[in-house]
Amino acid sequence: MGLTGGIGSGKSAAAARFRSHGVNVVDADRAARVVVEPGRPALAAIAEHFGPTVIQADGSLDRAALRKLVFDDPTERRWLEQLTHPLIREEIVTSLAASPKTHPAPYSILESPLLIESGQSELVQRVCVVDLPEAMQLARASARDSNTLEQIRKIMAAQLARAARCAKADDILDNSGSLESLNAKVDVLHAKYVQLATQT
Repeated sequence: MGLTGGIGSGKSAAAARFRSHGVNVVDADRAARVVVEPGRPALAAIAEHFGPTVIQADGSLDRAALRKLVFDDPTERRWLEQLTHPLIREEIVTSLAASPKTHPAPYSILESPLLIESGQSELVQRVCVVDLPEAMQLARASARDSNTLEQIRKIMAAQLARAARCAKADDILDNSGSLESLNAKVDVLHAKYVQLATQT
């Protein structure tokens, strides 16, 4: 199963609830961090392309500095995606393959903000979108992140539009209410996914 949603949608909260049911949730953001760890070829390529300002004193990637550069310039964002997306996909496939050995649930989830945009949806059988109105999305993202409203708007603009994302969904989790409400909806979906997984 694939789990996605725009910035500030509550995707991580939904993923946490699925984890509470023993589901292995493979986090594409974590895979994205792994492929640019010190010593990895991708980090060296990024440093060569963007210069030393994107590398911190300890040799790790300055993600905030890089984010600003790529969201200010679509050409640079495409360059970065062409470098990292195949590596992230490889990391995700490896993690998903390990799921049956490590987790009790009969299905796994790939949590990814760019599930549809990156083609990672090809790796899953269903797509679940965590959704809420864009004004709420902006408010929640700005309350949570250190990004400015302008940066959040740029990130939202780089992601699939809300209507287009929902059109690709097999299931939509409405997160315009409370955390308790979201958790209850995840519980219902979990039961559905267990049933689907055991039927195939």
